[in-house]
Amino acid sequence: MSKKLDLLDEVDLVLNPKKSLNVSYFLYVFFILSLICMFIFPKIYIQQQIYFKSRDISKLNGEYDILKEENRLISSSVESIRFKNQILDTLF
Repeated sequence: MSKKLDLLDEVDLVLNPKKSLNVSYFLYVFFILSLICMFIFPKIYIQQQIYFKSRDISKLNGEYDILKEENRLISSSVESIRFKNQILDTLF
């Protein structure tokens, strides 16, 4: 009976070899993962920085438009006051 079991064990080893993970396989996987991280993380960081800068630029552009409109309103108000003063000075 033991010969049959030994024979079956040997056939099983030939048909289904045991796959063991050794240190070189671990180092290879670690090296590949580190390369992937070296290329992906800087890309993510740069995209994030571009997004934040564009958001700041958009905010500043909106504030610039508001200030231009306020400047136009104040200029027209000053021009109106100047005109009234000139008219009033010529009348009196």
